[in-house]
Amino acid sequence: MTAPRPPRAPEPTPSGPPPHAPQSAPGTPPPPAPPLAGLRVLDLATLFAGPLAATLLGDFGADVVKVEHPRKPDPSRGHGPAKDGVGLWWKILGRNKRTMTLDLSRPGGRATLLRLAADADVIIENFRPGTLEKWDLGWPELSAVNPRLVLTRVTGFGQFGPSAHRPGFGTLAEALSGFAAITGEPDAPPVLPPFGLADNITALATAYAVLTALAARDRTGQGQVVDMAIIEPILTVLGPHPLWYDQLGYVQERTGNRSTNNAPRNTYRTADGTWVAVSTSAQSVAERVLRLVGRPDLVAHDWFGSGAGRAAHADELDAAVGGWIAERSRADVLAAFDKAEAAVAPVQDVRDVLADPQYQALDTLTTVDDPELGPIRMQNVLFRLSATPGAIRWAGRPHGADTDAVLAELGLTAAEVAALRTEGAL
Repeated sequence: MTAPRPPRAPEPTPSGPPPHAPQSAPGTPPPPAPPLAGLRVLDLATLFAGPLAATLLGDFGADVVKVEHPRKPDPSRGHGPAKDGVGLWWKILGRNKRTMTLDLSRPGGRATLLRLAADADVIIENFRPGTLEKWDLGWPELSAVNPRLVLTRVTGFGQFGPSAHRPGFGTLAEALSGFAAITGEPDAPPVLPPFGLADNITALATAYAVLTALAARDRTGQGQVVDMAIIEPILTVLGPHPLWYDQLGYVQERTGNRSTNNAPRNTYRTADGTWVAVSTSAQSVAERVLRLVGRPDLVAHDWFGSGAGRAAHADELDAAVGGWIAERSRADVLAAFDKAEAAVAPVQDVRDVLADPQYQALDTLTTVDDPELGPIRMQNVLFRLSATPGAIRWAGRPHGADTDAVLAELGLTAAEVAALRTEGAL
């Protein structure tokens, strides 16, 4: 059993300072510090992969300072639906981050970033290769002020190679990697995911890369550059496709919901018009499913003894399973599969997800009190730690809300801040 999540810290007002950690009651030990407490991250990136990596670090206690252009905020603030003029996507992507503005192309902005970098552990950026160097903010300049810095560069195609200069988005990675080529029905066009799949996979990989570089720094005392290309992590999750082709010349084709490795594996329509998904990756589960649907005769065939053999007879197996499911309601199907210890799940939309009792038990979708929108529900931190759990301390804050506070921490005087504003650097 996992430990309960700690209480959320009080949320900031839209323009006020972020909250401090909650105070313990007198006589009780203070709550444990989150595992990344004391880590300072500068998030210079925009849109999804880089910023989400910073969010994942902030969820476990890192002090993340989101640095945005004064006049061109992160476009994710305007992506997707908004409520009362407030972008909802940003509330998730910007959570646990303080926000400040800085124009890095201005002399004052460059100088201020170097001062910030001197006290930072990590910088995450996703400018095209050469952009930081154009502003004299490349690795030589940053490492000179802080040799322990980890500079994390997230781009579409990486820092070198014939495509490095090209603009890159997750959609291109989904096409280039082979993902789209194997997704969809056999007689239909390749299918792109309707969400940022490659970007989100890259965010997970980037957070892992940052922590790996920090672990190396603990041993060597030296920072380094992380070069993360969005076209690469999605290849890892695609599994053995390159190896299959290298050794066998095998190219997987589109198979819709079916698998080339086992069957039955598909979505099936129930009598009440809903859908369920069935998986039989394990031989024992495949046998239970066919016995449940009244076809033990199929289990007796030699070909049923392997996943590949079952996949070759997918039409026959789908007819047996699909026909049985089509005669029953979703509730009856789920209950029967559960009793038979066979693997099934309802195909849920977001309304079902929010009401799902397992997600509710895990607090996977939690409520955050936001000063702009009131109580809002969003995905909780990515995993549970029993001793030093993460937490959502506040949702995404307004553009530049913490600029003055961050600059005050640097020791800038009111006159210096006013000069930066006059220059257009803030």
